[in-house]
Amino acid sequence: MFDKKCIIVFFGVAFVSGLGFCQSVEDSWNDFLHYTAIGRYDLAAGFAQKLIESDPDPVVLLGLSEANPNGYGILLKMHSDSEELKEVSGQILDIIERGRFIRRTDAKIIMQEIKRLSSTIRGRIAAEQRLKNAGEYAIPYMLEALADENRKDELANIADALGNIGRDAIRPLVSALQMEHTAVKAEVIRALGEIGYPQSLGHLKYVAEKDESEQLRNLALEAMKKIDPSETEVPAAQLLFSLAENYYYHTESLAPAVAYDFANIWFWDENSRRLVRQEVNKAYFNELMAMRTCEWALKADEGMGKAIALWLAAFFKAESTGLAQPAYFGAGHADAMTYATTAGPEYLHQALERALNENNAYVALKVVDALAANAGEKSLLYRLGTEQPLAKALSFGDRAVRYSAAIAIGGADPTSEFLGSKLILSNLAEAVGKVGAAELGEELSNEYAIRAVGVMNKLAMTRNKVVDLQQALGVLVEATRSSWSQMQNLSGEVLSRLDSPDAQRAIADMALSEDNSADVRKYAFGSLAISAKLNANLLTDEQIDAIYSLISSEDTDAQLRSTAAAAYGALNLPSRRVKDLILDQAAS
Repeated sequence: MFDKKCIIVFFGVAFVSGLGFCQSVEDSWNDFLHYTAIGRYDLAAGFAQKLIESDPDPVVLLGLSEANPNGYGILLKMHSDSEELKEVSGQILDIIERGRFIRRTDAKIIMQEIKRLSSTIRGRIAAEQRLKNAGEYAIPYMLEALADENRKDELANIADALGNIGRDAIRPLVSALQMEHTAVKAEVIRALGEIGYPQSLGHLKYVAEKDESEQLRNLALEAMKKIDPSETEVPAAQLLFSLAENYYYHTESLAPAVAYDFANIWFWDENSRRLVRQEVNKAYFNELMAMRTCEWALKADEGMGKAIALWLAAFFKAESTGLAQPAYFGAGHADAMTYATTAGPEYLHQALERALNENNAYVALKVVDALAANAGEKSLLYRLGTEQPLAKALSFGDRAVRYSAAIAIGGADPTSEFLGSKLILSNLAEAVGKVGAAELGEELSNEYAIRAVGVMNKLAMTRNKVVDLQQALGVLVEATRSSWSQMQNLSGEVLSRLDSPDAQRAIADMALSEDNSADVRKYAFGSLAISAKLNANLLTDEQIDAIYSLISSEDTDAQLRSTAAAAYGALNLPSRRVKDLILDQAAS
């Protein structure tokens, strides 16, 4: 006889396991609990570590925890409250949860319980409860049993049990509605009606609208009436879109099981004629389900454009997690930006409006970038009702979104004012002045600064009437004094087209400053020439004298002297200045 037994419990049924290994697992478990209970956490930690290092069978450890509920409660308390035992308690809990998952998903046990549905009354009741515990994992096996021609005598019992699984069964069941087996599909429809949750409505209405079988169409409507009779007149596309929105906004009733760090997305495999599942990270499960449900909405009605917009927003939201694309996307699947830039501005503005309303800076920024890539002024200032989403983005809480919106609209060279149009320049000026450097980081702040001054330059060259660049004069003048040559050059270009003494004098100072590189000074003289041609001479006498001295000096670099001379000529100064220059070089 054995001195100790290790009890494994599968769906409430106890089994005796092999003892040498199990005995040490049970001893370590009991010793851990004993020393924890008497407050000897140092010894308890040692036995916990011994238990973990023994690599115990997760189902065995689960059985031990279920046989001692008080002990399991102690384990949970240590994990939440004890600094000394928090880590090891967490590791033991992880093993127990693996055991729970193994037991819940064990195909052999599930199939045994399906068989027991057609045994005694007591057996059927117990089997239904255990299948309910198995939840979504039981559904593929139950459907296979229903389709088995050799098990027709079990069909009624299995069909009855299918409707008792509960909400956990809905996702695999609605995926199974793609099957062609009419009899089994009918049972799936009935089961969804019995389960009674509204997340089935869109899929049932899709059957009612699209299925070739009149019997199944009518059955789907009857199932809908059991859930919510008022929804039977609503198109499938709208019901599916509403479900997709609920996934997008993480409606609690749609959440996957909390016990695991992954969730299942179910598919119907037409080749094998069975349900298959893909495990995905819970961090973007809702977004992926929103995308799938949008796809079904578009299958129901290809004109459901708002489903395209929601799909794009959900894809960007999924990407914001930083996780790799799910395996079922397949190799070579494009990223969200590829789809966004392909989509028309109508869908992008809808996605942007949603992102702004939910204060999602990541999605908003990505959509704005997509709009900037392929939209003109009319497209960028598209109206959704009374709103202009991109104009609204100019005052969004996130600085990067505001800057990107200003760059997008400014880059399109707007020809008419709109509510908030003055925010274009204020955001561009902030970006050039690197106001948000602490928030955005140096690299991103520099990127926005260069993009913003580039847009200002385009607006200046087209003499845009909507964006008054004079309001950014101070920022641009300050930028000419920076040590960043690219910013100096572009700022000087913008200033060259502003009719302002301060603008022209800032360019001249940049050209004359010996602290600047020769290349920056030559570029500045080029900008000064443009300013002089457009606005005539606005320089001080001191600046003119300095340029004259530079040109007349034999020590000046030849190229710098040449560009300075061109700028000097463009100033169209009185002839006395030119006369002096000529006579100063005369040989006699």
